[in-house]
Amino acid sequence: MPRKPRFYLPDMPAHIVQRGNYRQAVFFSDDDCAAYLRWLHEACLKHGCRLHAYVLMTNHVHLLMTPQSRESISRTIQHTGRCYVSYVNRCYGKSGTLWEGRHKGCLVPDDRYLLACMRYIELNLVPAGMVAHPADYAWSSYQSNAMGKACGMLKPLEVYLSLGASPPVRQLAYRELFRQALDPALVDDVRATVQTGTPLGNDRFREQIELTLQYRVGYPRRGRPVKTEKGY
Repeated sequence: MPRKPRFYLPDMPAHIVQRGNYRQAVFFSDDDCAAYLRWLHEACLKHGCRLHAYVLMTNHVHLLMTPQSRESISRTIQHTGRCYVSYVNRCYGKSGTLWEGRHKGCLVPDDRYLLACMRYIELNLVPAGMVAHPADYAWSSYQSNAMGKACGMLKPLEVYLSLGASPPVRQLAYRELFRQALDPALVDDVRATVQTGTPLGNDRFREQIELTLQYRVGYPRRGRPVKTEKGY
């Protein structure tokens, strides 16, 4: 069966997930996380991606990024993954693959979904039991987006900038969003669409994407969401 084609579009944000092979750990220390982010930053600059949100979990990563071209995201993930695998193999005496095949990703269409996707990414640590609050974790974008920690690799979305006229006001407004629980139905949509590669949006948006690409992009599975490990 042929692999499903990619369908990233220039200047349209996408939610990306990359997992460890057989869901095994890919980060073993703070140094590993720092090394991954260095190569991610390098790859974003080289291949034309703007990074808006991220979290590094023990065995996978979530990214929200906007590509300059249809190939930008795939090349960025390939560059980062290749460099990081070499680093892990060298440091830990490992060999072979580290990642679970191709990364997964979906387009994120508008402001409502973008802010929800940012929150979903940065909150991923909490249901996984890694921390009680995203502010307690160093390896996500929350400390920058919500608390103002300097991070040169992050590029704010327009919807994030619209939260306030100054950085402190925006950060406060962003923190306030985390006082409200994410809509469970929206969480299910985020999980299903990134798993299937379906754009995160309504049917009209999906139809527009299909017209642009000239092929069907697929839809989430019907029925109850697929049960996954915590910290999806």
